[in-house]
Formats: sequence, structure tokens, C-alpha cells
Amino acid sequence: MVMGPSGGQSPEPTVGPSQFTTTHWSVILDAARPESPGGVEAFGRLYRDYWYPLYAYVRRRGRSPHEAEELTQDFFVLLLERERLRGLERSGGRFRSFLLKALQNFLANEYDRVSARKRGGGCTVIPLDEVEAESVFLADPSVPEPEAGFERNWAFAVIANASANLEKELRASGKEKLFQHLRPHLQGDAAGRPYAELAAELGMSEGAVKVTVHRLRQRYGELPRAEVARTVGSETEVAEELRHLIEIVSG
Repeated sequence: MVMGPSGGQSPEPTVGPSQFTTTHWSVILDAARPESPGGVEAFGRLYRDYWYPLYAYVRRRGRSPHEAEELTQDFFVLLLERERLRGLERSGGRFRSFLLKALQNFLANEYDRVSARKRGGGCTVIPLDEVEAESVFLADPSVPEPEAGFERNWAFAVIANASANLEKELRASGKEKLFQHLRPHLQGDAAGRPYAELAAELGMSEGAVKVTVHRLRQRYGELPRAEVARTVGSETEVAEELRHLIEIVSG
């Protein structure tokens, strides 16, 4: 998404700040460099994290599920072409805005050319699961404009990535069971199980459970900021971008 805590002692999950040394800009640039063997793998992670907002945008532009799948893949292939990335290091700005603008340009100008190149052979990226993609799209609330839908899906992707990163941290420290039990309380879910009940099951005191939830909430709040920091051009934009995404999710 190991062992659980025992002996009634409070576990100490990792809750310190996480330092990211790469941005989404640098991931794309590294992936485009043949001498960067780890770049393509990092690009694949970026693709897995953010393909859905782009897929949903293409669908809302009237394309069929199969067309949207191919177009999303072809667009990411385009990002790997070094000649298309000149000036990207200087451009900065918000990564989501860059991606949306680049996708809009691709849909308007590039589809026929890229499709012809694919028929003649070329690089590929991780395939999408069309069935899964479409099931998520059909469950997605309708929005008035494709651009608004992209913004909304991007915001939820950032949150989902933060949650996944927190789970990875706890799994790495052998506390996956703890995370699964306390997950409903990270966002103050009133439907979560009572602390006393969780304490008894986890072999902890109720006070220790409360402290752990507090720490996990702090970390859960730090991780979206860290993810956002990888998607903007400067530190000064982080708070503004984070507020923007929170407003979208809360609206």
C-alpha cells in the first residue's frame, strides 16, 4: 500500500522533513540524456504519478478511451526528445502549467507527426491500463471545462503521491500495520475507529496512539509541500502553489 508495534511502547515513525534533490524539470532533462542511465527510470515514476490528469484532459477534449491512451503515451514520448527541451532549464515556473500547455500544443500540432514516427518505430513508455484509466475517468466528477478538470486531478495526484510516500516511509521502518490502522485519522476522519480500540489492537496506550496520529498528521502535511516543491521554479512559489491546490481540493 512489518511488523506491528508490540510491548505497549510507542513507535517512533519517521516524521522529519524530507529533502528532495531533484525536481520534475530535472527528471525530464536527465531522462533525455543518453548518458543518464537512471533518468529513464525516474521519468517512468513521473509518468506513473501524473499520467491520469493528462489522460482525463484528453478524454474531456472528446477523444475516445483508446485515443486518449495513445495520445497520453505519445505526449510523454515527446518529452523525452532532447530537441524539444531546449530552454526548459531556464523556463522554471509551475510544472503543471508547463505540462498542460505542452499537451495542448501537442494535441494541436504534433499528433500526426508523432503517430507517423511511431509507425516507423521509436521509443515507447510505460503502457497505460486502458480499462483502469477509463474506470477512474468514469468515476471522476464532471467539471465544466477540461482545464478545470486537469487542475483538480493534478491536485489530487499530488495528495495521493504524498500519502504513498508516507506509506513507503513507514513500510521501510516496519510500521506498515500502524499506517493501515491510523490512515483514516490523518485527515481528521470522524469515521475512524476510536483511539482506545486501536490502542488495544496495536498494543499501545491510548495516549501513545494520539501522539503518533499527531506526528503522522504533521508528516502528512509536510509531504505535499515537498511534492509541490518539485513542481515549481522557485522556493517562493511553493506556498502559493500549495494554497492553490488546497483551494481546488476543498472547493
